[in-house]
Amino acid sequence: MPRVFNQKIKILYLMRIFLEQTDEEHPMSVKELISYLNSLGISAERKTVYDDIETLRNFGMDILNRREHPAGFYLASREFELPELRLLVDAVQSSRCITNGKSRQLIRKLESLASVYESRQLRRQGFAENSIRTINENVYYSIDMIQRALTEDRQISFQYCEWTVEKKLCPENEGERYSVSPWGLVWQNEEYYLITYDEKCGRVKQYQVDKLQQIRIEKEVRCGRGFFENYDIGELTSRTFGMFGGKEKTICLEAHNRLVGVVLDRFGRDIMIHRKDPEHFKTLVRVNISDQFFGWIASLGPDAVIASPDEVRDKYREFLEKSLSNYK
Repeated sequence: MPRVFNQKIKILYLMRIFLEQTDEEHPMSVKELISYLNSLGISAERKTVYDDIETLRNFGMDILNRREHPAGFYLASREFELPELRLLVDAVQSSRCITNGKSRQLIRKLESLASVYESRQLRRQGFAENSIRTINENVYYSIDMIQRALTEDRQISFQYCEWTVEKKLCPENEGERYSVSPWGLVWQNEEYYLITYDEKCGRVKQYQVDKLQQIRIEKEVRCGRGFFENYDIGELTSRTFGMFGGKEKTICLEAHNRLVGVVLDRFGRDIMIHRKDPEHFKTLVRVNISDQFFGWIASLGPDAVIASPDEVRDKYREFLEKSLSNYK
C-alpha cells in the first residue's frame, strides 16, 4: 500500500491491536506497538503513536498505561466483559435448538469480542460437541421470518413436523399448513417456542421452532391483539410444563418444606407460601393441566400432593393408574 494511505489507516490498525491483542495481563509498550505496525507495512514514530492513543481515548476507548511489570498500554474495558461473554457462550453451548455448526460459528463470533488471550478461556468445545442438538439448519431462518412477521404485524403459515422412528423430521397431517398469528418467542427447556393465537379455536398455541418448515409470511394482519394486551407470556412458561398446552386451573399444592425451593424455581418468587404445619407448606398456583404436569408432580414423590380441586386429583389418579398398568 502507498505510504500516505498506510498513514491514514494507521489509527484503525492501532484500534484493532488494542481490541484483539491487549488486556490487563497483556499490555503492549509503544516499542511493541510500533513493531506490530511495521509488520503490517505501516511506519510509525513514538510521538504519532502517543497522539493516536490519545485520539482513541477521546473517541471513547478505555486505554490505560500500566506502569508495573508487565508495563505498557492496554484496553481496560470492552463492550462485553469476560464473565458476560462466558454466560453467552454457555447459553449457546447448552442450546438444543442450535446445530453444532451454528454453535461453533456463534462462539467464534463471541470470542472475537475478547482479546486473543481471553478468548482461549471461552473455549469449551468438548462439552458442546457431545450435547443433544437439533439437526435442523433452518432454525436461524425460521426465527428471522417470525421476527419479520412480528414487526410487520402479519400472520404466518408453516408445516409442523414430528420425529419418526426412522429419526426423520416429517410434516404431520400429510403436510397440512398451519395458519396462525405469531405473538412472541419463548426460551424454555433449552428450546425456542413460538407463541401464537389460533383464530379457528380462539386460544393460545405453542410450537417448537426447530420443528417448523416452509414458513411463509401471509398478507393477513395478526389476530388476538385484545387477548395478548393483558397476556403475560412469561407466566405462560411457569405454568406450562414442557410447553405442552392444557386446560388452565388453579390448584392447591401441599409439600414438604424441603421442596419449597423446587416449587419457587418452577412457579417464581411471587407465589404465596403458607405453612400447613411445622414440616409442610401449601400454595395456590396456576397450571396448564397435562400429562407433563402430572409427570412433574410424580417426580417429587410422596412429599408433594395435589390437595385440590378434586377434578385435578381424579385426573392425576387416572394418570398414575395408567402408568402403573404397564408394570403389572
